[in-house]
Amino acid sequence: MKLLDTLHRWTGGLIGLVLALLGLSGTILLHKDAWIGVAHAGDPLRTDLASVTAATEAIMALPGGPQGIVYARDGFGLHQGRFKIGEGAGFYADQSGQVMARWASQWERPELWIFDFHHHLFAGDSGEWVIGTAGLCGLFFVISGVILWWRTRKTFRLRLWPKRMSRPAIVTHHRDLGVIVAPLLLLSLVTGTMMIFRPFAMAMVAPFGSVAETVKSMEPPKYESGPLAAKPDYAAMLAEARRRFPGAEFRILSLPRKPGEPISLRMRQQAEWLPNGRTTLWFDAGTGRVLGARDALAMAPGAQAFNKAYPLHAGKVGGLGWRLVLTISGLSLTMLGSFAVWTFWFRRPKPARRAMKTAALAAS
Repeated sequence: MKLLDTLHRWTGGLIGLVLALLGLSGTILLHKDAWIGVAHAGDPLRTDLASVTAATEAIMALPGGPQGIVYARDGFGLHQGRFKIGEGAGFYADQSGQVMARWASQWERPELWIFDFHHHLFAGDSGEWVIGTAGLCGLFFVISGVILWWRTRKTFRLRLWPKRMSRPAIVTHHRDLGVIVAPLLLLSLVTGTMMIFRPFAMAMVAPFGSVAETVKSMEPPKYESGPLAAKPDYAAMLAEARRRFPGAEFRILSLPRKPGEPISLRMRQQAEWLPNGRTTLWFDAGTGRVLGARDALAMAPGAQAFNKAYPLHAGKVGGLGWRLVLTISGLSLTMLGSFAVWTFWFRRPKPARRAMKTAALAAS
């Protein structure tokens, strides 16, 4: 038990700050739709084919060459686009296709750079590895903390804030608050780590079906496409997509990044939790001919379970109630992580006190 206590303290001291910052940034992102502050963000969603087609054609004809569109959704009434030229350059447009805001870099939009920090620590793939590792350490941190709490369960006191800002009071508060929010922290850490480390994700969804079938179901198909047409027939593509999946929402239109790649269109069926869906169609970039389609509801059970991780993690299901629950999780992680670092590095017992305590214990 002493070894577990030592590992728990060192884990908290070393990765506590990373977890605290992830908890804080994640909490802010939970409510970004409420503070983005762009005109028409609160407009009701228009899903009729004519409106979506008109907006798509207007947006894709904008100067600068948009690379694609993330369509408006229920609760956020703006289309978001990104440009081919310029790292992080993009725009918001209303549902008629009129541009409401532009930016040349992600640093001009707080929701974008906070998202980049939360997902990549501003370091791309390397940052993802750090976040994934922190997530695994966080899981150990929560599980070991519950085990260590069991010894002191009779002294449990529920406090939202430490009784005083002394090390013993902070440690007591850390221990008792941690056991209360442990289930929420486990959910946040498990779902977050699943999106970073695929082997971990496959282990989590293994109870739902064969891992091999899950992996195969999630692999994107490879299609050969002709060169991108000067004026792709978006109207025909959207019409065909609506014909194949009548009740689905249009979510993401993406132009090919490399020659020979197709145009892709993601949709979300009503039964899908994932906000951008996994129902996908691929079109020849030159002719607009359908090359293939994937029904997300027909994917392997393990893949469908995996697709629920992000909605649970980011509060994309359950409405305001679930977002408030996740807010408690995020703020608790922020508090627990920051206090763990503070007590470990700046409020450690003085050597003399530790020696006196050891001697007193030995005498007793």
